[in-house]
Amino acid sequence: MDISVVIPVYNEEASLNPLYERLKKTLQEINRSYEIIFIDDGSKDQSWRVLKHLKEKDENIKLIRFTRNFGQTAAISAGFEYAKGDIIVGMDADLQNDPGDIPHFLAKIEEGYDLVSGWRRHRKDTLLTRKLPSWIANWLISKITGVKLHDYGCSLKAYRSWVVKNIHLYGEMHRFIPALAKWCGASITEIEVRHHPRRFGQTKYGLSRTLKVILDLITVKFLLSYSTKPLHFFGIPGILSSLVGFFICSYLSLLKFFYHVQLSQRPLLLLGILLIFIGIQFISLGLLGELAIRIYHETQRKSIYVIKEIIE
Repeated sequence: MDISVVIPVYNEEASLNPLYERLKKTLQEINRSYEIIFIDDGSKDQSWRVLKHLKEKDENIKLIRFTRNFGQTAAISAGFEYAKGDIIVGMDADLQNDPGDIPHFLAKIEEGYDLVSGWRRHRKDTLLTRKLPSWIANWLISKITGVKLHDYGCSLKAYRSWVVKNIHLYGEMHRFIPALAKWCGASITEIEVRHHPRRFGQTKYGLSRTLKVILDLITVKFLLSYSTKPLHFFGIPGILSSLVGFFICSYLSLLKFFYHVQLSQRPLLLLGILLIFIGIQFISLGLLGELAIRIYHETQRKSIYVIKEIIE
């Protein structure tokens, strides 16, 4: 299998037929073996019925159906796991991504890149609720992760198979795949893509996801820098806190024994003791983190989704 196209679906019944027709036309023009994987993420409309109808017409379609809505990250993760192509392309089902851009992604992969990310330079979304938060988020993510991309939120991306097979997604981490791939050693580039106004359905995202992005970014930074050495993350501030507390208590002890200063009314004494205990707690957290990391790496990972049925 040369190409696998992974498409999460959640209440997109109106866009599925036109999306399939455009995608099939593009893939046939490429003239390489392909499969299209639709993941129904617990849709409440007729999306599954439409997908089964498409499957009856095209044996290159693979369908995965979740028992309930597990989220976009889980759907993408399932698609990656069951994809058989040497190159895996991810995109949305709402027709805002253009299937006609896929050949440009494949050309970049052929140049030697492992991951090609789309950049919606001329994005057809509202300014205050979509574009502005996205610009801020992209700048922040690039600064913290060190992977300079203009558009982390674009779902249209192409990957070499080994990249996605070595990335395990949890929570809502799909937008950070380039950063996680960079940690794996993947070479990354970005190309401009077309972006169309939404014609069907409603967006599933809004300003409410901003806090989630910030929390996920903290998680990604920890995973990229300290996933195999949590004691370094917690131990350094722990040692610093304990040292400051120790020096404070030593200074007060000198005042007590040599100058007979009363310490019962000195808030500094409480601060010194507090800093010592905080340092001990941080170091303890680091040790517990080391144990958790070893358990994580040495045991079998459990899937973050439950599949109801697979049709191939």
